[in-house]
Amino acid sequence: MSTPADAGAPGLLVIDPDRPRAPGPRPVVDVAVGVLIDAAGRLLLTTRPPGKAYAGYWEFPGGKIEPGETLEQALRRELQEEIGVTIGAAHPWRVLHADYPHARVCLQVCCVYDWHGALHMHEGQRYAWQTLPVTVAPILPGTVPLLDALAHHPPPHRPR
Repeated sequence: MSTPADAGAPGLLVIDPDRPRAPGPRPVVDVAVGVLIDAAGRLLLTTRPPGKAYAGYWEFPGGKIEPGETLEQALRRELQEEIGVTIGAAHPWRVLHADYPHARVCLQVCCVYDWHGALHMHEGQRYAWQTLPVTVAPILPGTVPLLDALAHHPPPHRPR
């Protein structure tokens, strides 16, 4: 389903390499991703909304960083819009570059340990609190290396 890199961008995760891409350069979409970790160490995963590429696949919540937004501002906005929570501090953790058939993305991943508000899926998604290894499927290909990193190189524990 994916390969670790292509000749044009070292470290680029190529998703579904056999599927066609538009010819020529494609712009990179910057995406803020939130790994919400509760007090029990569980991770929040949500499904991609109906009508979007890879609809129904499980991923960490987040969305596009708009022009002029910082990573934390974008993550705060996206999590409020998509799942109805207001986050505390966002702790940058990983960056992952992925080439999907429909888009090239730069996933800027933050861990979030504090939030308030009840989860409400505003875009028709489902959600699940998971421990590793996760039991939901299918997993969005760009989320797989993040789950692997969480298992083998976890982020620092909840800040005090």
